[in-house]
Amino acid sequence: MTTALVSTATASPRTIRSVLVANRGEIACRVIDTLRTMGIRSVAVYSDADAHAPHVRAADIAVRLGPAPAAQSYLDIAKVVEAARATGADAVHPGYGFLSENQEFAAALAAADIAFIGPPAQAIATMGDKITARAAVTERGVPVVPGLSRPGLTDEELIAAAPGIGFPVLIKPSAGGGGKGMHRVDDPAELPAALITARREAASAFGDDALFLEHFVLTPRHIEVQVLADEHGNVIHLGERECSLQRRHQKVIEEAPSALLTPETRARIGAAACDAARSVGYTGAGTVEFIVSASAPDDFYFMEMNTRLQVEHPVTEMVTGVDLVEQQVRVARGEVLTIAQDDVVLTGHAVEARIYAEDPAQGFLPTGGAVRTLRWPTGLASHVRIDSGIDEGSVIGSDYDPMLAKIICHGADRTEALDRLDEALADTALVGVGTNIDFCRYVLGQPRVRAGELDTELLDRLVVDYAAPTPTPAALVAGALGTLDLGDADDVWTSAVAFRIGVPSPIVTRLVCDGRTYRVSALVTDSDTRTLHAEVTITGDDDAEVWQGTVYLRPRGEHAVTVRCNGIGARWVVQQTSSTARWVSGEDGTWVMQLAHTLADTDDAEAAGDVRSPMPGTVVAVPGVDGTAVAAGDPLVVVEAMKMEHTLRAPAAGVASIAVKVGQKVDAQQMLAQVVVENEA
Repeated sequence: MTTALVSTATASPRTIRSVLVANRGEIACRVIDTLRTMGIRSVAVYSDADAHAPHVRAADIAVRLGPAPAAQSYLDIAKVVEAARATGADAVHPGYGFLSENQEFAAALAAADIAFIGPPAQAIATMGDKITARAAVTERGVPVVPGLSRPGLTDEELIAAAPGIGFPVLIKPSAGGGGKGMHRVDDPAELPAALITARREAASAFGDDALFLEHFVLTPRHIEVQVLADEHGNVIHLGERECSLQRRHQKVIEEAPSALLTPETRARIGAAACDAARSVGYTGAGTVEFIVSASAPDDFYFMEMNTRLQVEHPVTEMVTGVDLVEQQVRVARGEVLTIAQDDVVLTGHAVEARIYAEDPAQGFLPTGGAVRTLRWPTGLASHVRIDSGIDEGSVIGSDYDPMLAKIICHGADRTEALDRLDEALADTALVGVGTNIDFCRYVLGQPRVRAGELDTELLDRLVVDYAAPTPTPAALVAGALGTLDLGDADDVWTSAVAFRIGVPSPIVTRLVCDGRTYRVSALVTDSDTRTLHAEVTITGDDDAEVWQGTVYLRPRGEHAVTVRCNGIGARWVVQQTSSTARWVSGEDGTWVMQLAHTLADTDDAEAAGDVRSPMPGTVVAVPGVDGTAVAAGDPLVVVEAMKMEHTLRAPAAGVASIAVKVGQKVDAQQMLAQVVVENEA
């Protein structure tokens, strides 16, 4: 898509020639990109973990803030303000997350005479507290979900009010966003424990454990409206985004516009969003989030307002042609909006997939590691956009949010946009870090998603039936043969192939993938420095034949090969990341394959009671008690990683031995506890 951006050139009463970007990752890169286009100098900040990150290299100047923990770097207001002052920045763009919705940060910049590219501190304060936000928009006539919301509510008050609100209820933190601390409760008996968990999560994520209750709207859809407002009283909206495809209140797939809304409802919800912005004297780009019942799409209710740029803003940019970061800068300069409401036209459809470092097949546990190979889609030209904060060599740890990048595609209609996004995901290779790419493709292929029959719980229901894709024959061939050096006769014919009285034996490779063993037997019929031809038989660990056929393999540059099985070919990335592990990635999926003959045997009996951390993180709670008897399934240790809590439970009945304490940092596979199972007499 090549829609021209809206021009807003006009006299600027406030000079902004240098902007410090107080963020990291893909959003920092995205903001820096627009600043460069506008001829504005960019200043990056970074922690020790991000010293060589892409956003640091992209900026004109970079300033170190401190160690990796966000509290000592990206969240340290004094350090960020001092970095802006020291580099002569006229303004600060906060991106999203970190300090983007912190009224103290906005006030500190104002005191330093540095422009904040965002709304006034008071608007952040009002909308940042969901209780005061509900009160503010209610005065403007914006509908809100029935519930109980006032400052200082105790657990007892919330429990007493819940029956009157009506179950199911949704516990929500007054501060923060991103779904953290939110819990749906259907059974009144579960409410007390859910409130305890929600307060702990809210206090950890936002430093504020205030909670309130709302009635949970059945078959809800999450629809949000992008607004723009200047300092001269002009407020417009740029249409809505459908964000119902989310898991545990964390968005995964977003699109614009929504397939649910009629033009009349779109106008009404847009007007309500503008009223919500006016209720707090909002300026800049903001997003007003609504809950809409799928069964009654004409009825919508205010949820909250995000006083910043949203993660999913690219889908709005693709259907409107408006650069929202540019608009933010121009509003911060004091310019008058040159876009009237009638100028906003939605062209086509756009869909975005968030790429997370997580393992969907293992309960979406966070992953990590070094990005060994990275290839973004290249075949869709102007119809695809990549917003990324990583490159080859990037190390993904547990200090920050697990989102790595976003892939956004545009089409003439929704079907074409969905098809293009699936094609773009298939053409993406990210080796070295487990991601949710295959899961996103699974979601895009679901009939209800294709039909636009969405709700905020659909993804959680789809997860139940999701399983990691089984490696295809081509993937197994790539894993077995893709690391051979065709230019080295010893590699092809001697190392792996023995001659018996002048007759070659097949190359036999045993690979373990997702717990299953495969035997790939390849009888080479021809080989030179460019190609390898073989007759291949693949059997499973039950000795059943999986596939048999003719294979053609040809190198395509470093770590890349073309594999053709029975005449059907595709490109694969094959990379040996250790002496035992090979990553194989192609349009069919991405797998980690272990060389079976080098796998160490484990004593399952001895390890049966081990409780190990599935990812690096921090221990935030230890409900288990050392030396006490536990039943299978009892919670022992709670680990937080990438802003999500994960409860590790007793694998069997026995006596618990706890090896960690609250606040302790743990590594992946570190022993957290053991359950000693007593032998039966």
